[in-house]
Formats: sequence, C-alpha cells, structure tokens
Amino acid sequence: MIATRRAVDTLAIAIVLILMWQALHHLVGETALPGPVPTLTYLARLITTGRFAANAAATATAFAAALLLAYAIGLAIGVWMGAHGLSGAVGEPILVALYSLPKITLYPMILLIFGLGISGRTAFGALHGILPVALLTMAAIRNISPVHLRTARSMRLSSWQTVMMVLFPAMLPEVISGLRIGLTVTLLGVLLAEMFAAKQGLGFPVYVRRARKCAVAVARASAASARLSMRQACACR
Repeated sequence: MIATRRAVDTLAIAIVLILMWQALHHLVGETALPGPVPTLTYLARLITTGRFAANAAATATAFAAALLLAYAIGLAIGVWMGAHGLSGAVGEPILVALYSLPKITLYPMILLIFGLGISGRTAFGALHGILPVALLTMAAIRNISPVHLRTARSMRLSSWQTVMMVLFPAMLPEVISGLRIGLTVTLLGVLLAEMFAAKQGLGFPVYVRRARKCAVAVARASAASARLSMRQACACR
C-alpha cells in the first residue's frame, strides 16, 4: 500500500513537472527552453549512440576515482579532527570557510596543476566531496554522548569492542549523511569540470552544444547588423 502510494505520488510529481516545463517552453520560446517532447526524443536517440557510451564511461571512471579519494581523505580528516580537540578547534573554521567558497574559482589552479585529462576532473570532483564528508564525520565524533563511553567502561569493554559496539553505531547516521552528500557533490564537480574544460565525458557535449548555440547566435546577430548597415547606407544614398 505504501509502495503504491509512493509510486502514485512520484508519477503525479513527474506529470506536474512536465506540464510546468511545457508551460515555460511556451512562455520563453524554443531558443531559451526546448519543449519536453523534442528533448526526451533527442535523449532517447542519444543514449543509444556509441559516443554517449564512451562519454558515460569516461565520466564514470573519473567519478569513481574522485569518490574514492573524497571518502578516504574526508573520513581521515574528520576522524583526526574529531578525535583531537585542538586540531578540530583550529581546523573546523578553515574547513567551513573552504566549504562556503565556490569551488569553480579554484578550477583554473586545478587545470594548471593536473591538466585537461582525467586527473584534473578527478581532483576537481574530489575537492567537492572531501569537505562535507570531513565536516559531518567530525561532527559525528564530537556528538557522541559521554553516557555511551561511561556505559562501555561500566561493562568493561575493550577498546576494540568500545569502538565497534558503541562508538561506531553512534556516529554511523551522521557519517552516512556525509557520504551521501559527498557522493552528490563529487558527481557535480566531475560534471562541472567536463563542462568547462575537458576532452570527453558527459559534460563535454553540453559545452560543445552551448558553444555552437552561442556561435549561431553571434552569426545571426552579425548578419542582422550587416543587413541593417546596408539598408542605412542605401537610404543615405
């Protein structure tokens, strides 16, 4: 019953979004926002091509490497800063400041260091994922109640048993939340890297298509300006 209700709610939301999409298409025009039917038709044709498969494989490779780095480095930093009070007190403001900084401003430096290949996309994606994983892991360790530790001591648990049976379950929900956020923003970082400067990946066709549209718009504007200038010259004669 619950699964059926969720499916109906999801279908209703999808229909509403498609109707809103169609309404915005009629409002702003084909150039600003293509309609849902031609867009979905083009998507169905695109995913069956070999070019899409190659770009998807490149994105998946970069994303997997970036996610592995983000999880490993983020968990290590979070555990270290959460377990050591002085390190956390000094490092937390720095991590928060870096997290609020738009990462795209650091992309030119990433390009200079790692280049246009997969290493640049991996580093930029990992940069997005490290910070939320580290911050939420640190918060999870800090939020462990002292009651848990006293209970473990009263039960005479060993250090390993305390970690595995008390501390790990207590911090797991916040750590999982950090890993979920890290996954999302890491994928976003990889796609952004491919859109701005890359030779392959799912973001690269978006960049190419946008560049073509800009070129077409500039050509049309130039042609219109030339026709207007010619008309004005003829009128002056």
